[in-house]
Amino acid sequence: MASTLNAQWQNQLFSAFALQEVLDNPVEGETPQSRLKQIGMMTVLYMMHQSHEKLTLSNIIEITGLTRNGVKESIEPLVARGILRETRVKNSMGRGTARQFEFCPEVFERLKLGIHQRKPQT
Repeated sequence: MASTLNAQWQNQLFSAFALQEVLDNPVEGETPQSRLKQIGMMTVLYMMHQSHEKLTLSNIIEITGLTRNGVKESIEPLVARGILRETRVKNSMGRGTARQFEFCPEVFERLKLGIHQRKPQT
């Protein structure tokens, strides 16, 4: 029971982090719709992360049903905010490259410390 309760707390803490990070720190020119899409995308990516699924564009497209551009529109602001880190990896066929994402380690450090600890604004 303790591990289930712990997972529930982690999920709630991550949701609070996502809301605070995106809604309390709007980027100039960003629309409310864009911020909501980012929060939704963070939730999907966190669930994928918890399931140990690779955060590649192809996997995200498959899970969300969004177009490639739709996924990119939600992911790119998260990379710019420093929430996600992008790397290039070999694609599943091993011939080309694919974009893969991961949560920046600082995100989980902030979650451990509590969501009220903020990184300095630049």
